[in-house]
Amino acid sequence: MKRDVFKIEGGRRLSGTLKVSGNKNAALPMIAASLLASEKVVLENVPDILDVKTMLEVVEGFGAKVSRDVAAGTVSVQASRLRGCSIDSRTAAKIRASVLFAGPLLARCGKACLPPPGGDAIGLRRLDTHFDGFKAMGAKMRRRRDSLSVSGPLHGAEMLLDEASVTATENILMASVLAKGRTVIYNAACEPHVEDLATMLVSMGAKIEGAGTNRIAVEGVESLSGCRARVGCDYIEAGSYIAAAAATGGDITLENVEPGPFKVLERQFARFGVKWEISGSTLRFASPAKGRLRMKYDLGDAVPSIADGPWPAFPSDLVSILVVLATQARGTCLFFEKMFESRLYFVDKLRQMGARIIQCDPHRVVVTGPTRLSAGVVASPDIRAGIALMIAALAARGTTVIHNASIVDRGYPSVEKALARLGARIERM
Repeated sequence: MKRDVFKIEGGRRLSGTLKVSGNKNAALPMIAASLLASEKVVLENVPDILDVKTMLEVVEGFGAKVSRDVAAGTVSVQASRLRGCSIDSRTAAKIRASVLFAGPLLARCGKACLPPPGGDAIGLRRLDTHFDGFKAMGAKMRRRRDSLSVSGPLHGAEMLLDEASVTATENILMASVLAKGRTVIYNAACEPHVEDLATMLVSMGAKIEGAGTNRIAVEGVESLSGCRARVGCDYIEAGSYIAAAAATGGDITLENVEPGPFKVLERQFARFGVKWEISGSTLRFASPAKGRLRMKYDLGDAVPSIADGPWPAFPSDLVSILVVLATQARGTCLFFEKMFESRLYFVDKLRQMGARIIQCDPHRVVVTGPTRLSAGVVASPDIRAGIALMIAALAARGTTVIHNASIVDRGYPSVEKALARLGARIERM
């Protein structure tokens, strides 16, 4: 990966219209699920991001035919025959979602060999839940120094996941659709992208009930067919651009949105005075009068706390973005990041820019605003911290240089072009 640099001149109000991309967190498991059928699978509204490109490289490595129309946002995969059941270790190291091939390979080939997955350095991201689910369905495991193998045959089973893991729910769901008998997953993840995957699998002929709840039931079928499926909108990308407009006192119109997920986001954004309106598939946000953001305190003037958690709690992927927004709002707020112990370490870079932040421990920070941030030289440690630092740079005085810029490409299509269309002065070097 190239180590690009963003150069951002702050202090400019962002305003304009953008089309929201397809959800990265839905597209990746849906690409993995395309291996479950020998017939052609066509995916629509696929985002043009680096992680999608990497997932398609893995698919091609198994001998599937892949074609892509980036302009139209479509990807077609035909996996008539699979060549092997092992993922290339160099490709797997680029992306955390490589683990999502375990379920489809188990279901289709009866075995899978996985090297350690890559991904962002945001803390421990255990895989036990995935493999405990596979073992409950009869899979056998074999550990090697640099890989983990699992093999079938699989049968239906009832299981209680030890955490509501999104990727574990998706992996077990993909493994169970071709397993003999009935599988019931308790404490399943409820995120919209899990629903997108389930909708795709049903269109392929799977029998699934309860997607979008914490209990999913699956009746195994003999085989799946091809399908045409649509990736849902990326509400994380949308929330990031709303925060960028709010932090700079601007306004934004977002097209290609789906109202459902925004009901979960609106309460926490409203704590800063950030409110939007949705009409059909269009979202409109305008900054409060005079562009002033103000924290809404709890009853008795208690300092508010924003915490993440499994859906429908506030998503972890937007915590870093709201931390930056809090630096531009009048008042104090406690952030409690429960899911990843390293996600909040990026606040050191915000403090370098003048933010008033106290880090209580790896999971909690207290932010007091508003602060006029000053430009600096920082580096992106992960995708969401990267976009958060870009928002901070847009709100700061002077020109900020952000190293390791390419990491943002893993989750945001052409981010510098999108921000430039809103009026930002940004350059990729």
